[in-house]
Amino acid sequence: MIVEKTQPTFDWQEDYPAAVTVCDTEGTIIAMNRNSIELFAKRGGAALIGTSLFSCHPESANEIIRSQLQTQEANVYITRRKSGSRLIRQVPWYREGVFGGLVETVIPVPDDIPIKERD
Repeated sequence: MIVEKTQPTFDWQEDYPAAVTVCDTEGTIIAMNRNSIELFAKRGGAALIGTSLFSCHPESANEIIRSQLQTQEANVYITRRKSGSRLIRQVPWYREGVFGGLVETVIPVPDDIPIKERD
């Protein structure tokens, strides 16, 4: 007798508790998870897929993004607004060793986040 254990459906990309936006090597947005679509709803939400991320940023940010697309280097920083702080991490992604573009993750940062010192 074979007993199958069923797992609840879980789409980690959609259910991940941060905004995830993916672009290709030209800076075209190719994917957004649910949190990203909600975060950028005022700018178009899901309609941003297929558009250039350069139109979503000021020129100072576009210079950094262009450099990242050329050098395949990561970028990380924290933004502070009245609505709260967010950790922004932009990293290269690869398919079978070939550079595919950048993944941006936007994670809300609580004001009282503990910092743990480790050796």
